[in-house]
Amino acid sequence: MSEIADARETLGRAAELEKQVRARSGWYVRYLWMFAAWQLLLVPAVLLWHGPAASIGASVGNVLVVMALSAYAARQRVVRRGFALTHGIVMASWAVLYVLALVLGEAAFTDSPVFAAVAAVACALPLVTGALLERRRAA
Repeated sequence: MSEIADARETLGRAAELEKQVRARSGWYVRYLWMFAAWQLLLVPAVLLWHGPAASIGASVGNVLVVMALSAYAARQRVVRRGFALTHGIVMASWAVLYVLALVLGEAAFTDSPVFAAVAAVACALPLVTGALLERRRAA
C-alpha cells in the first residue's frame, strides 16, 4: 500500500511542477513580442537609411537589443519541454524572412517606404506567431 501512496505523491508533485513550469514560461511570450516590436523599427531603418552612419547606428541598435533580450532570457529559470526546437524554428523563420527582405529591398525596392513597411511586418510575423502559439501552450 505504501508504494501506491508514494506513486500518487510523486505523480502529484510532477503535475504541480508541470503546472508551475507552464505558468512561468510566459517570459518567452514577452521575449518574442519585444523582438517583434524591434523588427518594426529595425527593418525600415536598414532598408531606408543609407551610408556608414546608418549602418553603424542600425548595427549598434540591433546589438544592444539582442544583448538585452539575451540577458533577459538568461535570467529566466524555467523553460518548458520542447523549447529549443520551438525557438530554433521561430528564429530560423525570422532569419530567412529578414535576409529575404534585405536582399529584395536592396535589389528591387530601393528606397521604397511601402516595401520597408511590408518587410517589417513580414519579419515580425514569425515572432508574433511564435508568441501566440507559446501563450496557448502555457495556458
